[in-house]
Amino acid sequence: MKHFSYRVIIVVFSCLCAAADAHGQEYAEQRAALVDAIRQDVSNTVEHILGTPMETQVTEALKSVPRHEFVPDAQRNLAYLNQPLPIGYGQTISQPYVVALMTALLDPQPGDVVFELGTGSGYQAAVLAELVADVHTVEIVPPLAESATERLARLGYDNVQVAQGDGYYGKPQAAPFDGIVVTAAASHIPPPLVEQLKPGGRMIIPVGPAYQLQHLMLVEKDESGEVRTRSVLPVAFVPLTGGH
Repeated sequence: MKHFSYRVIIVVFSCLCAAADAHGQEYAEQRAALVDAIRQDVSNTVEHILGTPMETQVTEALKSVPRHEFVPDAQRNLAYLNQPLPIGYGQTISQPYVVALMTALLDPQPGDVVFELGTGSGYQAAVLAELVADVHTVEIVPPLAESATERLARLGYDNVQVAQGDGYYGKPQAAPFDGIVVTAAASHIPPPLVEQLKPGGRMIIPVGPAYQLQHLMLVEKDESGEVRTRSVLPVAFVPLTGGH
């Protein structure tokens, strides 16, 4: 009986592994197809704004990050559609096109230290973690901060530090930052984030009233500390929350 039980266990385990591998391959193919579908549109926008094509590293990062791990189980079959999805607590995981665009506009480099306001499920942080040295991300909703911390650690993103709190004020102890990404719409560009942006750095932030027309803004600080902003395109993000 013991030998039979061991064989049953081995067979069941092998079947489970085969099923997991099949799902993994299916997800990888869906992910690649999604990235291929949005690559040209994002590249055209980035080239129009910055005058240079989108780096291929950004699309490779998008192909590497398993978006299905960052959505609720009930939404997994929708993970590789090019649309935002609810993640609970009135928050969403951003549309892949928007994640690709914001990441590309940030122009992340391997040695960069980046700050993210609004961790959500951790997807944008994971994409950035594929491209930079360190990501500091702050989430105001405690259960989302807790689940994102667990998820990112489980998936091996040990260069992401998640904190729970009001990200409007940035993270002064880790500043200055080479890049800053804001994943919720603010009524204005937060002065603390501008202050914590390193000369030569960029910030990507949606600005506008809640649940109305907003604009994705590119904020650049030159080497002398002078700041300029450019509107990239209209967007729709959930509003930034906090005590500010």
